Order: sequence, then C-alpha cells, then structure tokens
Amino acid sequence: MYRQGDVLILPVPEDEVPAAVKESPPAPRDGRSRIVLALGEATGHAHAIVAPGELFRGRSPMEPDHLHLPSGGRLVHEEHAPITLPSGWYRVIRQREYVPGAVRPVAD
Repeated sequence: MYRQGDVLILPVPEDEVPAAVKESPPAPRDGRSRIVLALGEATGHAHAIVAPGELFRGRSPMEPDHLHLPSGGRLVHEEHAPITLPSGWYRVIRQREYVPGAVRPVAD
C-alpha cells in the first residue's frame, strides 16, 4: 500500500482487475508524458507517474481508477518525496471529504 498526500495506491492481483477496466480506453497522458493520477486544483501540482503504463479512470470520481505499470515506475509530486512502485496493477483511490449534502474527492 502506498500513500502520497490525498492519493492511496493499492496493489491488485491481475486476476482481480475487472475485465471492463482492461477493455476500456486508457486516460491520455499530459503534455509532459506523465500519467496524472490527481491534479491539484489550487496549485497545479500533480500526483503523476513517470514510466510506461496506462491509467484507466473509474466511471465516476467516487470510483477507483486502475493503473497498470508493466515495468514499474515512480510516483512524483512537487511537494512530496517520490515513491517507487514495482510492476503490476494498482487501484488508485482519492481521499474523500464530506461537504453539506455531498461526498466529494478532496480538492488539493
């Protein structure tokens, strides 16, 4: 299990990744060839993966994303120490917060 700020990354065995995830199109990379897991709305800083791989977004902001890193990678952010991730599949969960009448992903 890995945590960087408001992003939690959980290793998942490949046979537990839903087939619908593997069949969906991956999210595009940003202009710097990173896989952005979460973008800071206030600062523009991003929790991003620097490595070959693919991110599959959940159907809603409350569903986890899935990340595939065939050869591992590094999770980077301007305000946190980098984290090295081994190869494999991961579930990416954003921290949530309650606001009157709703639950939403934490704004960074």
